[in-house]
Amino acid sequence: MTRWERRHSAGEVPSVWPYGLDGLCEYAPVAVLDLPAPGRLSRLRSRVGIGPRPRAQTAFTWDENAAFRMQVASPYERFASGVIWLTDMIERGADTGRLVEVLRGAETLWVLSEAQVEPLRALFGSAGPRIVAVPFGVDAEFFSPRPYPDRPRIVSVGNDRDRDPQTLFRALARVHEQRPDVELIVQSSASTDAPAGVEVVQRMSHGELHELYATASVIATATRPNLHVSGMTVTLEAFATGRPVVNTDTPGMSQYVTEERTGHLVPLGDDEALARRLIGLIDDPQRAAEMGLAGRRDVEERFTTHEMCAHLAQILV
Repeated sequence: MTRWERRHSAGEVPSVWPYGLDGLCEYAPVAVLDLPAPGRLSRLRSRVGIGPRPRAQTAFTWDENAAFRMQVASPYERFASGVIWLTDMIERGADTGRLVEVLRGAETLWVLSEAQVEPLRALFGSAGPRIVAVPFGVDAEFFSPRPYPDRPRIVSVGNDRDRDPQTLFRALARVHEQRPDVELIVQSSASTDAPAGVEVVQRMSHGELHELYATASVIATATRPNLHVSGMTVTLEAFATGRPVVNTDTPGMSQYVTEERTGHLVPLGDDEALARRLIGLIDDPQRAAEMGLAGRRDVEERFTTHEMCAHLAQILV
């Protein structure tokens, strides 16, 4: 955390704390807890109920993995946690181990996708934790609006586990075939071979990403089926910069992207629709710029880190 704060002071990263969680300090005193991964012995002691005595304070974790580490190694009587991957793990039949058992002890579980609310309520039942949807937010000062570019360029950013590089690259190949004048840049560590005309960048700093967004005409994100809205961070950073998006229409994405106003949503795996929407925005830069400005307004009104922390404070305070 200290290293992040130093980097923020140097203008290298957004928000004083990761995810803008420093905003919670406006509502209550916040102490940062270091959470080392629990060892084998602490896991065993927790399983049989002879772990450390729970502390009386209220604790908060960003995701379910941090909540598990905390409640095994340094438990609290009252805690709330974000849930990101659990719903998709269950949907895919993955082994969750003791994660569900640990989370059942939470007072509140919060999610960034409305599509996760009902699956979690069904999982934990009426006697389980309260499930709340919270809008995600980005640092709208770090990702500031930039003039719309004259040169056509499509940018795609990100490589989390639910991205769909195959569909993305097929779509970009279509774009290159029809509009070879358009620059195509993908920031990703995906191993899929990029088609002709696509430049792949492996790693970029937050500052470099900010500058890359500024050069883009439109931001493209292709994802596999998921409930936690993979790609929402890039989407909101693009909006904050004043750029429209074309995204895969996964459950929950429509709470961030408004069709025809801030971007377009296309069916899963449909590279033809993705390419068509991208070319449509490239061919109508005035419309694309207007959609980007609408996205910026949405960020300012609904999707800042300040707004997200205000919702979290209602849960925690």
